[in-house]
Amino acid sequence: MPSILPDGDPAPASGELPESALAGLGERPFGFYVHVPFCVTRCGYCDFNTYTASELGPGASQRDYADTAIDEVRRARANLGAARLPVETVFFGGGTPTLLPAGDLVRILRAIEEEFGLASGAEVSTEANPESVDPAYLAELRAGGFNRMSFGMQSAREHVLQVLDRRHTPGRPASAVREAREAGFDHVNLDLIYSTPGESDDDWRASLAAAIEAGPDHVSAYSLIVEDGTKLAARIRRGELPMPDDDVAADRYLIADAMLAEAGFEWYEVSNWATSEAGRCRHNLLYWTGGDWWGVGPGAHSHVGGTRWWNVKHPAAYAQRLAAGTSPAHAREVLGPQDRAVERLMLELRLVGGFPLAELERPPVVARALADGLLEVEPFKAGRAVLTLRGRLLADALVRDLT
Repeated sequence: MPSILPDGDPAPASGELPESALAGLGERPFGFYVHVPFCVTRCGYCDFNTYTASELGPGASQRDYADTAIDEVRRARANLGAARLPVETVFFGGGTPTLLPAGDLVRILRAIEEEFGLASGAEVSTEANPESVDPAYLAELRAGGFNRMSFGMQSAREHVLQVLDRRHTPGRPASAVREAREAGFDHVNLDLIYSTPGESDDDWRASLAAAIEAGPDHVSAYSLIVEDGTKLAARIRRGELPMPDDDVAADRYLIADAMLAEAGFEWYEVSNWATSEAGRCRHNLLYWTGGDWWGVGPGAHSHVGGTRWWNVKHPAAYAQRLAAGTSPAHAREVLGPQDRAVERLMLELRLVGGFPLAELERPPVVARALADGLLEVEPFKAGRAVLTLRGRLLADALVRDLT
């Protein structure tokens, strides 16, 4: 969740949504994202809306956060009316959600269940730093209804972790996966980052091998993005570290896809691989396929029926709004038909299911992409255009051309 909020129209203090957003409510999948904005330290590459203890200031605390988040869950129920909205996915992200006591995360989940109900087989996930959990913590989460863990591994090489300012030791993620399995979690993800300054191809292969050996059923692999305002960006600007190279990033992606495929993982989104359809992250799929979700927490983004809004950024301002009985929403935008069409293309084309060929509106661009081997048409997928491996490397540029 980026720390800089976009512009938008002022959001009403009541949190009331336009009729266009409420039309069809309950017909689309519905989920919750819960942002927990706390970290022990700030990683050098991170520009997410997170705060260490020294950065919080007065008016916000980890101790009271669960109660504040539960207040927003109740406000969500009031703003969405009486529509039946069984929650299909809940995702706790951050920050480091597991800096809160496991009981606090479970209490927030229980509030969502009490206000909305959980759909049968709902996916309930949390992110965690490997060092922020232990077997007892994981067992409490599992007993409380969580069924998916996502651990930030990033790399298996000590010098790469140091550049990223990650605190865990290289072997800890594998131990965390094992502990999660022993606690009863069927679905476990490991997040990896490639193209960190100082990382070699062999370093990246070692990280992939370690991730595969740990035994998750899902791996996410992202190219490092150097964001303005981060410690990493400052180090690169001073010449202490080299800027990541796009060609190197492309090579690392190809290495990842080959090694993961050999280990039984299949790609289902450009940066995500799973060992089975059941292992895919259903919460992210809800985002990518146009579902509705309510984002709880400071800076959290929500989307319901083409209306998108985002909360005030600082935890203290967020808590003050809710304590005063007003919406924590800072601003919003109502997407028009063209905006929604572009967003749908941008998201769906990145999925293994592709996008309907007949709905792509720029025939010359489509013809060139097919001829250049960026797209292929899958007859067994009802004439949908699907990214090839080369197309996945150039997905962002292709989407820009198609829109």
